[in-house]
Amino acid sequence: MDRIDTLSWREFGAGDLPALTGLAEAGLAADGGLPLFARPPLLRARLLQTRTLAAWHGDSLVAAVGVGAPERPAATPDAAARPATATGMVHPDWRGRGLGTRLLSWASEQAGDADLVVTTESWSPGADRLFTAHGLHETFAESVLRHDLTAIPAVALPDGLRTEPVTPQVGSDLFATYHASFADRPGFAAPTAEEWLGDLADDDEYRPDLSLLARDPDGQPVGFVNVIGVWIDQVGVVPAWRKRRVGAYLVAAALRSLAAEGAPDAWLCVNDDNPAGALYRRLGFADAGRRARYLLRR
Repeated sequence: MDRIDTLSWREFGAGDLPALTGLAEAGLAADGGLPLFARPPLLRARLLQTRTLAAWHGDSLVAAVGVGAPERPAATPDAAARPATATGMVHPDWRGRGLGTRLLSWASEQAGDADLVVTTESWSPGADRLFTAHGLHETFAESVLRHDLTAIPAVALPDGLRTEPVTPQVGSDLFATYHASFADRPGFAAPTAEEWLGDLADDDEYRPDLSLLARDPDGQPVGFVNVIGVWIDQVGVVPAWRKRRVGAYLVAAALRSLAAEGAPDAWLCVNDDNPAGALYRRLGFADAGRRARYLLRR
């Protein structure tokens, strides 16, 4: 077994993205989690931060962490600093040798007296033990679910319901349905229609042709599903139409469309506190890992 005193430590940058990709892929293979983490956009967002530290064994990257330095609001310089953020990874073959502790301690030092938010897109029981042992507590967790598209669930169209693809003409109805579907959730922070619809339009992988808006017999919007790439990104049903299999039908319809295009699988994330997780699993989604955030308060 190679010793940690054979490792070299240094900062990393954009030129190390291929090595970071390999490290993320190794962690996902061992622990599951968000597969998008191994793609450049999310790797850049999580790892290429203000301050970075990596451990190398020869030419192989075995551990890395990126820390977003805390900032004070410019308009109120005497206000408390925003939390620092950090994401780290240790190659599965190098775990159990204290590398995770070193990365976390270094990230905590970089945060100074600010709170520290640690994100993991490939959660593991070992990571949880590490974080809790150092005084962090979990503030967010969701399951990553995968659906094998060789088997599509059969869900009948609920009585009185009709669906249509998302087009620019139904944008206001789509947002209204989203807002009505999520407004009763604890902590819901309502974006404006321009913000929400703009984020969808700006996403190159958004599939309005596979996304659906559901209407009642009077033509009022009552549910929706948004598809981004092969991801079921959001599903919502207004309170009056819940428990009528509307969400199940919309998800099954999206899966059927993805399968017709030849996609081998579909994905979604669901918060651990969301009862919809049970529905998704009944529809054939299987657990493929977890992702989480932890907080260290000063």
